Amino acid sequence: MSEATTPEASPPSALPGGAEATKRVLEALLLSAREPLSLLELRRAFAEPLDTQVLRGLLDELAGEWRERPLELLQVASGWRFRTRGEYMPYLERLKPEKPPRYSRAVLETLAIIAYRQPVTRGDIEDIRGVGVATQVIRVLEERGWVDVVGHRDTPGRPALLATTKKFLDDLGLRNLSELPPLAQLDPNLDPADASPQ
Repeated sequence: MSEATTPEASPPSALPGGAEATKRVLEALLLSAREPLSLLELRRAFAEPLDTQVLRGLLDELAGEWRERPLELLQVASGWRFRTRGEYMPYLERLKPEKPPRYSRAVLETLAIIAYRQPVTRGDIEDIRGVGVATQVIRVLEERGWVDVVGHRDTPGRPALLATTKKFLDDLGLRNLSELPPLAQLDPNLDPADASPQ
């Protein structure tokens, strides 16, 4: 015999202190994490089961609470993470004088082609760029964790198909490829037909 479900005044939470206590635990988990945490990982932190819809609601509330603060809670491809808002980055950069790696034009162009046309082969990239793609260019993107081989094209030689990874989306603060800016916005000289990711 199945139990009848009755609507409750407030959603169940994983802690005796209710939704507010659960939200504080989520906040602590996310603030201390180095990488985004998925819903599954967040649920695992609680001894009592936490409903996914309740969890999403609490994360949305938490994001709202941080809306006017220097950090923001956002959902990315791999889960949820806190990130410093852009306007505060110059201050943080003064504390860390080492510069982030600079990428060559060839690396950035190759990454853009992969991001907007994926999955693509090395030959596709060379056709679009009009020049050969050095193995080192692809290796740099793979070592960064932004690009990976996702299969092979069913043509002679079975060339590797390249696509971006969840880490690429996470590093850009995106949930999915549809959040990439249109190519026309990045460079007005590009063909509008190429303006959306595939």
